[in-house]
Parts: sequence; C-alpha cells; structure tokens
Amino acid sequence: MILSDKRILEEIDKGMIVIEPFDRKCLGTNSYDVHLGKYLATYKDEVLDAKKHNEIQHFEIPAEGYILQPGTLYLGVTLEYTESHGHVPFLEGKSSTGRLGIDIHATAGKGDVGFCNTWTLEISVAQPVRVYAGMPIGQLIYFVVEGDIETMYNSKGNAKYNNKTIRPVESMMWKNAF
Repeated sequence: MILSDKRILEEIDKGMIVIEPFDRKCLGTNSYDVHLGKYLATYKDEVLDAKKHNEIQHFEIPAEGYILQPGTLYLGVTLEYTESHGHVPFLEGKSSTGRLGIDIHATAGKGDVGFCNTWTLEISVAQPVRVYAGMPIGQLIYFVVEGDIETMYNSKGNAKYNNKTIRPVESMMWKNAF
C-alpha cells in the first residue's frame, strides 16, 4: 500500500518520515515533490570500470541554469534530506520532468527502510535541456512494509551511502566483492 497525504503527515508527526526542508505545498495526494539541489557531477573518465573507484567532479548550477546534454550521465542531488524509519521510499520523476525528456534515475528509484540522506539522481536527457537549482525534479512515494525489519539501512555496517551529503555521490560498486 502507498501512503496517502494524510498518512504521510501522520508519519512525519511521529518522526517515522523526515523531510527537510518540508513545504506543505509540495505534498500531493500520495507523494511528496522533491527538488533539484544546487550541485551536479560528472565522471572524470569517459570509460567507467565497475571494479574501480570512478571519480567525479562536482560543479554548482549557476543562477541562469545549466544545459544538460544527451550522451552524458549527470549525477544530481535532491535539495531535500529525508529519513524513512518504517516505510520503503520510492523516488520517481514527475510527469513534467519526463515531458522535458529528463530521466532522474537509471535504476535506483527504491530506498531502504532506514535510509537517511539526500538522494543522488542519475540524470540523463533525450535532448538538450536547461535545468535550475530548486526546480521540482521528482516525487517520493512511501510504501508500507510487511513484517519486522532485522537491519535498518542506517545501521548496516556495510551500507555504502550512509554519509550525510548535500552533493551527488558516485557509484560505490567497487566496494562489492565480485
């Protein structure tokens, strides 16, 4: 089941969901709109290697916006810091974002119960498009969890994305044993 607007507000009041900053106007019928933070990043190397640490370079979106180009993977970040202590958060693009040809995640739309951070976005575009810091970029949807949770994400010793950040975070695939 997906949480309704009233239920999201109840869970925020109980501290089970945290959204900072929170703006009541961003609450939809069953989702919460999140916004593009001021930082983007691109990988330094043209060819990425799943077994090595691929470094990124961060840059700030200027006031006049930044034009994203097809064929480049951009890492973005949500303006909002979120916590989910009893629900599975899903991040999806807004229809208005999709209608501009912007995909905000390649595969990582689901968060884990216990995820406490900003969301790194894996942004690609179908054609050149200018984006701005603070623009609506996606929406969080919260699902009910069935059963008890053995290990929350924020207490896993091997969780790769636990360090609080306001900048996009590169892939940590290289930390996996394979």
